[in-house]
Amino acid sequence: MPSVLDRRPAPAAAGPRPTAPRRRTRALALPEARWALAALLLFLPALALDLLGAPAWTWGPLYAAVYVTGGWEPGWEGLKALKDKTLDVDLLMVVAALGAAAIGQVLDGALLIVIFATSGALEALATARTADSVRGLLDLAPTTATRLLPGGGEESVPTEALAVGDTVLVRPGERIGADGRVLDGSSDVDQATITGEPLPVAKRAGDEVFAGTVNGTGALRVRVARDPGDSVIARIVRMVEEASETKAPTQLFIEKVEQRYSLGMVVATLAVFGIPLAVGADLRSALLRAMTFMIVASPCAVVLSTMPPLLSAIANAGRHGVLAKSAVVMERLGAVDTVALDKTGTLTEGTPHVTDVRPLPGSGLTEDELLALAAAVEHPSEHPLARAVVRAARERGLSLAAADGFTSEPGRGVTAVVEGRTVEVGAPARLTPSGIGAAEDLEEAGRTVILVARDGAPVGLLGIADRLRPDAAATVAALTALTGRAPALLTGDNARAARHLAAEVGITDVRAGLLPQDKVAAVREWEAEGRRVLVVGDGVNDAPALAAAHTGIAMGKAGSDLALETADAVVVRDELATIPATVTLARRARRLVVQNLVVAGAFITVLVAWDLIGTLPLPLGVAGHEGSTVLVGLNGLRLLRDSAWAGSRGGRERGVMLDA
Repeated sequence: MPSVLDRRPAPAAAGPRPTAPRRRTRALALPEARWALAALLLFLPALALDLLGAPAWTWGPLYAAVYVTGGWEPGWEGLKALKDKTLDVDLLMVVAALGAAAIGQVLDGALLIVIFATSGALEALATARTADSVRGLLDLAPTTATRLLPGGGEESVPTEALAVGDTVLVRPGERIGADGRVLDGSSDVDQATITGEPLPVAKRAGDEVFAGTVNGTGALRVRVARDPGDSVIARIVRMVEEASETKAPTQLFIEKVEQRYSLGMVVATLAVFGIPLAVGADLRSALLRAMTFMIVASPCAVVLSTMPPLLSAIANAGRHGVLAKSAVVMERLGAVDTVALDKTGTLTEGTPHVTDVRPLPGSGLTEDELLALAAAVEHPSEHPLARAVVRAARERGLSLAAADGFTSEPGRGVTAVVEGRTVEVGAPARLTPSGIGAAEDLEEAGRTVILVARDGAPVGLLGIADRLRPDAAATVAALTALTGRAPALLTGDNARAARHLAAEVGITDVRAGLLPQDKVAAVREWEAEGRRVLVVGDGVNDAPALAAAHTGIAMGKAGSDLALETADAVVVRDELATIPATVTLARRARRLVVQNLVVAGAFITVLVAWDLIGTLPLPLGVAGHEGSTVLVGLNGLRLLRDSAWAGSRGGRERGVMLDA
């Protein structure tokens, strides 16, 4: 249970609390994005002119420019892969688009180019922004620290110059420069970036502190225990980078078979052209048959089998406040079978609230009088607990008396004179037997307990806790129905608070007091068992687990930069209920992908067999190929409808299993 700490206002000399700068990759700084945007801007007017029946000279050059701007980069990458004796889908898509243009299907080829270029640009943008955010995390640690010299002096040195055994002075409001242990002093330290705990933690001699965490109002002397390059914050950076590099390749289904399909199609096209020539066929008929074969066997319909359902699901989820970063993310979301949830800021709102107001017997105070008395003393403080008390009093419409002589003692509480009587608000260290039982009850319920004393006599207790989100229990139940097992709770908070909250929402697997590497270890343990894990979190301490998991979702409202960029998807409106709805929508998209692949495969099989066994007229082959492409495309677009999202929520609320 977090202790009640010193809560006087931060000294003016401390200045504003440093924060990590928000780094954002500009989309147009990436060449992939620039070329994809150019291709799209050229394609739209060309499409309009083409559909309106304008002369070919008006839209033909625009389509040609689309092929150049959108196709040259994937084509070049495909050629480089070919140089390494690898045939990939980049080159195959460009060849298919050029083949379509060669027989007059310029629009279809241009559409394929635009889709392919846009997909590549989105992937490049997501990768670049994640890299920026990982680098930005290092800014959480200060660049300098105050090192104490053996003779009693002090010097300001770069944090990277600190060595194990050095002693540093951390003044009020400063960020701690290195991992270490407190030698002297007491203060409260906000270490939410490391552990996710919602309240600052009391630190005294012998306690461990972490680089990048924010010191409260007391001064601390800290002995450096780890090299700055091995601090917890530095290890978080390394874990995110390593997890991103070692994570299973993020490929769509069709990309997993691209090598065999690409090679097989090229070999088959050459055979269809060469074998008739070898047995005496004329060049024109052999070329026409080979061209027809390449068109009907090209993967356009197969690619469109995959992309429209997934992109439609992305668009639909986006309209309802969930941003998935790519089609790959939506495909992976549909495969999750285990969910791990963070506590603070994910299942809870991340802000402490007064939950209990208990006057002690003999105090003569009502609940409102006790709360008003405590709020009057807490009013000058900016501590999260003080703000919670004052906010609770204001919500009840209570008037606060003036408080004089405000003082604070780190780790114990605050004192002021209210209406001529000395009032103390702080740690419950001087309770009578009747008050001890009440305090223990509150602590057992996962509350942080505050004692209010007047003229040295305890008069009441306040219980403070982080409040559950209104939809937390329903979300846990829906995820349990979807995956067949209840989610797990992974938190850096204390075990008592974690167990109490887990019991409220129906979670039995509770892992508390975890550092970031412990969360990663839990995820890898599950994935070693063959599970596909979805991690939901919001803090810097969640980022390594978000990166290591099969899929990661970040809560967007108060999420850290690193969590938002590392996660595969972001819940923009902080509505937990959208998570199971999105998983259900992703599963529906996967089912549509399978349906489309069956349809596309059937068309390709029939048309290819017709071309090989008989004589398939080129116009009929094109019509069959394009017809299958349009059919699977329209089937995938069904998920754009609002009814698809409503169906996902409805199925989730009924607990329907919607497996792919």
